[in-house]
Amino acid sequence: MREGAQLKRVATNHGREVFHTDCPARDVVDHVTSRWGVWILISLRSDDLRFYELRDGIQGISEKMLAQTLRALVQDGLVRREVEPTTPPQVTYGLTDFGQDISEPLTDLFDRITRRLPPRSTG
Repeated sequence: MREGAQLKRVATNHGREVFHTDCPARDVVDHVTSRWGVWILISLRSDDLRFYELRDGIQGISEKMLAQTLRALVQDGLVRREVEPTTPPQVTYGLTDFGQDISEPLTDLFDRITRRLPPRSTG
């Protein structure tokens, strides 16, 4: 009996089985595709931003969720965090090369979706 496509083992060129629960790539995918991860990566695509700029630019995100998501994306190597030794310290976030690479298709997806949406009715 032949396995269904969804049941076949998928291995990357690094020998990781991406559907296995222990695969480290799953955590990165979870962080990137989380409710706020996508918006943070798209927001940082064109410029480095400070925490409050991200908070103000991404409507609906709480400071707690922004901090939590940024922490995960920094840990995954997608976002870099730069602290300037001023009083108070100024923290700037930007994309790493890995983050740029990952955010490109996300931005393309976002652009494709917004181009295809019908115009909102104003009545």
